[in-house]
Amino acid sequence: MMMDTQRPSLAASIRRRQAEGLFPVIAEIKVRSDKEGDLLRGRDPVELARSMAALQVAGISVVTEPEHFGGSIGLLKTIANAVELPILHKDFVTTKRQIEESADCGSSAVLLIAAILDKDRLAQLIDEAARRELETLVEAHTPEELERIRQLPGTLLGINNRNITIFEVDDGDVGRTEKLSAGNGDGRILVSESAIAGPDDVRRAGKSGADAVLVGTAVLQSSDPGAFLKSIIDVGWPP
Repeated sequence: MMMDTQRPSLAASIRRRQAEGLFPVIAEIKVRSDKEGDLLRGRDPVELARSMAALQVAGISVVTEPEHFGGSIGLLKTIANAVELPILHKDFVTTKRQIEESADCGSSAVLLIAAILDKDRLAQLIDEAARRELETLVEAHTPEELERIRQLPGTLLGINNRNITIFEVDDGDVGRTEKLSAGNGDGRILVSESAIAGPDDVRRAGKSGADAVLVGTAVLQSSDPGAFLKSIIDVGWPP
């Protein structure tokens, strides 16, 4: 059953932040990771999401994968009900049922990962998301994945600076965005994901063509998440 109330558009929110002269940031709620361990450190994830939403972020990402990242679909639904910003649902989405569940929980957009989906399956899930009025952030980590994505429809294109197939335990950096974003130019909103450690990385991503950054671990590990988010938002647009 689809939700009666459509969530705000993540793509529109990113463009709105740019128009305001701010660098668009998607702040992430992630319970833990194989690389960094406990990321919440006793904090309430819903209150943390509310505090992020009170800043001028473009959206909130919620990781629901349970085994490696400690998430749950219940967490997604609770946060979607608690904030008015666009919500990005992050998980290893491979079925139409997961798309339906994402829409029912109040997501604005859902992550699709080219590394785990062949072209036909990716196309099917993009179509299903559109049918349920969900935007798709389709993610690449290699030139081959990027080329596959460009042959399909979509509004949001992600470049993951780390390798999700090994659960992001590698030490990627924004150089991956710099390499893959060259010649993007197909009109899609480009999001640089992961390995964003501070304002300098945001500037590098922006100057290479990224329209927004998705930042999780660095925010959650910061002693003052609000100040950290402000520092990267204040990089400004254009960077």
